[in-house]
Amino acid sequence: MEAMIFCAGLGTRMQPITDHKPKALVKVNGVTLLERNILKMISHGITKIIINVHHYPDLIIDFLKQKNFDCEIIISDERNELLDTGGGLMKAKKYFSLKDNILLHNVDILSDLDFNLLEQYHNSLNTSIATLAVRNRETKRYLLFNEENILVGWKNIATKEEKIKRVSSKQIPFAFSGIQIVSKDIFNLNSLNGKFSLTDMYLSLVEENNIYSYCHNEGKWIDVGNPLLIKKAEEMFEK
Repeated sequence: MEAMIFCAGLGTRMQPITDHKPKALVKVNGVTLLERNILKMISHGITKIIINVHHYPDLIIDFLKQKNFDCEIIISDERNELLDTGGGLMKAKKYFSLKDNILLHNVDILSDLDFNLLEQYHNSLNTSIATLAVRNRETKRYLLFNEENILVGWKNIATKEEKIKRVSSKQIPFAFSGIQIVSKDIFNLNSLNGKFSLTDMYLSLVEENNIYSYCHNEGKWIDVGNPLLIKKAEEMFEK
């Protein structure tokens, strides 16, 4: 399995910390979010990691040079245009071997989720082009799944906007965890171009393709999305 860490975002929720550095280099107990996720991936046997950059890209590149991690790390440079998660993945296509599954991970997410178990589950489904880690938690935006754990739509409970792309007698809401596995076939199926989110891409594909949920309500998980959550993350994750 190969991996990509999304580090290109502007980190607006993390301001003012991110006024002078990227969110990827925000520290939890003295260790950056980026380093924590890289080390966790290495511990799960991942040997190639793609990292996209846009906001203060040189700081991330310099940090990686100083650390000399025990894996191949490739920078996907988006400094000229921020492409969101879906566009970022498509831009990075040339860096993947296209032989293995790809773990996609938001840099501001910390968890004790077992990536190998997630991949085993993804492989067991056979027909899944993507498997999304989800939890039962409160959020404004929910992914909707049917009783077979297949994605059917999306809704925003704040704006009441809803997108149902697949007929289903039941729509079960889950909050996305910012961690997912995609099959190499995803690159051949996508027809979107430029800047777009992975959610947009999945909704464009779900009528004819299966995208599954992987519920992990147990264990540690946190979105270190703003300065107030750093302390909570430090209580959950040691140095």
